[in-house]
Amino acid sequence: MDIAIPLYADMTALDAIGPYETLNRIPGARILFVGEQPGEIRTDTGMLGLTVDHALEDVPRPDVVIVPGGIGSRRIARDDRWIAWMRDAHDHTTWTTSVCTGAMLLGAAGALDGRRATTHWSTVHVLTEYGATPVGDERVVEDGKVITAAGVSAGIDMALTLAARIAGEDVARAAQLMMEYAPEPPFAGGTPLTTPPSALEQLPGMLVPLEVEFAQEQAGTA
Repeated sequence: MDIAIPLYADMTALDAIGPYETLNRIPGARILFVGEQPGEIRTDTGMLGLTVDHALEDVPRPDVVIVPGGIGSRRIARDDRWIAWMRDAHDHTTWTTSVCTGAMLLGAAGALDGRRATTHWSTVHVLTEYGATPVGDERVVEDGKVITAAGVSAGIDMALTLAARIAGEDVARAAQLMMEYAPEPPFAGGTPLTTPPSALEQLPGMLVPLEVEFAQEQAGTA
């Protein structure tokens, strides 16, 4: 089974690496990192590089697509080459999935039309622009062969769900055990409703410059 994970400039690293760590444990799975051209891309902070192994056109019909999110997702969701690849791939996939704002590329390719879907809490309202029904209170949303995950860490939950659909629950549970994925965060929170105001005040200082630009753009179009 070929699983394509697109890599592009200014993406969020964990959106891709979380699902990779989960799904590479499925017997027979082959993870293919695809992008505009082979070589290194820099993630959203600029501090981490990831390597694209295959150009998009070299992997036209993977069995599974997992589109990671990040600030760069708005660019690829407007790029004809990316949209054409996503549209054709989706026509032939067994599963089409996304993490965080990777859902925007699915939407631009028509894969979310008439479906329930989710993305990062800060942009979930944008899904209506793609004909989707936004779901803001679930980490993983399944609708037919399309599975979308909320922000960043939810990609691991999505990948475990996908592993169970592909290879069965026992395989998914074994992968979860190998990763020792048994979250016990030190703080209650992780959603806007469960995070105290004093912590919310810290968010602007954690945004990379491109995220600030994106937030300003969204505020201007809301």
